Amino acid sequence: QVQLVESGGGLVQAGGSLRLSCAASGRTDYTYPVGWFRQAPGKEREFVAAINWSSRSIYYADSIKGRFTISRDNAKNTVYLQMNSLKPEDTAVYYCARRNGGRVTKLDDYDYWGQGTQVTVSS
Repeated sequence: QVQLVESGGGLVQAGGSLRLSCAASGRTDYTYPVGWFRQAPGKEREFVAAINWSSRSIYYADSIKGRFTISRDNAKNTVYLQMNSLKPEDTAVYYCARRNGGRVTKLDDYDYWGQGTQVTVSS
């Protein structure tokens, strides 16, 4: 089975930056598109960003456009989420997932998920 492991989360002050990593292992290959989602306390899990294998198709949620950047290094089987200008409302558990369907922002079109990494932004 595919294994996805997120890392890079932590505690940061508002306005700061973090870079999350999503490393794939197991039977996965780096040609699959990958998405980032997040879930804040008391809220539904929401789409953040997605990228395909060639990095030619990239999607961002409106809430983070201009602040976050998704990228990937296929040689390392790793997808990154660079988060700048962080706000307290960005506090959430961040998950990466492999997409196997055609709907970029829909949870049902992702089949393998990581365990999540906590991002906490203090005011």
